[in-house]
Amino acid sequence: MAHFARLDEYNSVVAVEVVANEVILDETGVESEELGVIFLTSLHNQTGWYKKTSYNSSFRKNFAAINGHYDPNKDAFIPPKRYASWVLNETTCQWEAPVSYPEVPLDAEGFATQLYTWDESSFDAVLISHSH
Repeated sequence: MAHFARLDEYNSVVAVEVVANEVILDETGVESEELGVIFLTSLHNQTGWYKKTSYNSSFRKNFAAINGHYDPNKDAFIPPKRYASWVLNETTCQWEAPVSYPEVPLDAEGFATQLYTWDESSFDAVLISHSH
């Protein structure tokens, strides 16, 4: 299945739609984003801006998220900003904390033994759970 983000006039992601792979194959069997856009525009009987997106982030950096943004200059989807203090990593197009999270120790099975969350008021990662 192919996934397409529907964008508004500000390039905000308002929906993510699924299209059968057969719909986007051209006469030579090659995937065509344009065929998906034509299909969705016709299906919804409206003009809209659609961009193909990838669950495994093999293109356009990230899978499109509702309320996220498409940056045409980077040809990338940028997820919604979680916290006001976070900054955009221009390479990954992911939001990152302004300070590094602490190293998290792992148990013998490789699971984290501590869980942190972001505290916007202190601009720092805060320990919220510790396993024994």
